[in-house]
Amino acid sequence: MAPSSYNYTSPQDMWYFLIGIPGLEDVHTWISIPICVMYIVALAGNLFLIFLIVTEQHLHEPMYLFLSMLALADVLLATSTAPKMLAIFWFHSTNISFGSCVSQMFFIHFIFVAESAILLAMAFDRYVAICYPLRYTAILTSSAIGKIGIAAVVRSFIVCFPFVFLVHRLSYCGRNIIPHSYCEHMGIARLACDNININVIYVLTVALLSTGLDIMLIIMSYTMILCTVFQIPSWTARFKALSTCGSHSWTARFKALSTCGSHICVILMFYAPAFFSFIAHRFGGKTIPHHIHILVANLYVVVPPMLNPIIYGVRTKQIQDRVILFFSPISICR
Repeated sequence: MAPSSYNYTSPQDMWYFLIGIPGLEDVHTWISIPICVMYIVALAGNLFLIFLIVTEQHLHEPMYLFLSMLALADVLLATSTAPKMLAIFWFHSTNISFGSCVSQMFFIHFIFVAESAILLAMAFDRYVAICYPLRYTAILTSSAIGKIGIAAVVRSFIVCFPFVFLVHRLSYCGRNIIPHSYCEHMGIARLACDNININVIYVLTVALLSTGLDIMLIIMSYTMILCTVFQIPSWTARFKALSTCGSHSWTARFKALSTCGSHICVILMFYAPAFFSFIAHRFGGKTIPHHIHILVANLYVVVPPMLNPIIYGVRTKQIQDRVILFFSPISICR
């Protein structure tokens, strides 16, 4: 059929239908139960973590301020997707306007890129804390932390705002079924009648130059951290160092090193599902069932936000102590 014979539709007049998880429509109600529970836990855990960090003066340290940024990003990511997913699963509310779909697409990609930058900032925080413990507070001042947070937001906006123009520039022919539970850039672009090579190239460029660069810098940070750890003397020399004027340096290093496990777990939970989705989307179309790809994408927006505050709460003693104090008024009075 010649392009001129297509019945083009104005994007502003388009309504899309999100069908949820293709092939699993009969079990949508059962799938919604764990997703709803995880969403509620993610909201409660992250909001409580933000409240704890904001109200507790002892937690006004760079690591915890970055953690509060991560918790806020998790709340926004889960909230931008989970309510619509649950509406589809429970009430079959599959329709969504073009404008709402594009808005959801923008916020999902915006929050993802911003959260990647926050994880990079947290890796830099651990690098400074372990490699330059005596200069830690001088390097990561409140002003520097604020600038890092603003830079993460500005970079994410600059990178993701072109997605809006890229889908608006396309011509649509009436196809309006998206085999997904939420709107994302390529899902919208594939409904167009035009050539979408520019969209594909831009997605790959963003993945390489933003998220890919963040991953490389995180790996570099932890490589330098490991190099510093391997330079730590034997246990005998270590105890001798603790009794000398360098004791604050070594103590700070061990304290900082103990928090790296939590950060590594969060990094793996954030990037591993995203990497799986990217590989499945680009190369595994025939080998990986489509419903598995969509199911992983659905879990990705609720599982890491749910687990992040739990991981930091379990593995970070300072947060554990503050949680115990918060829920133990008797011990506070004492």
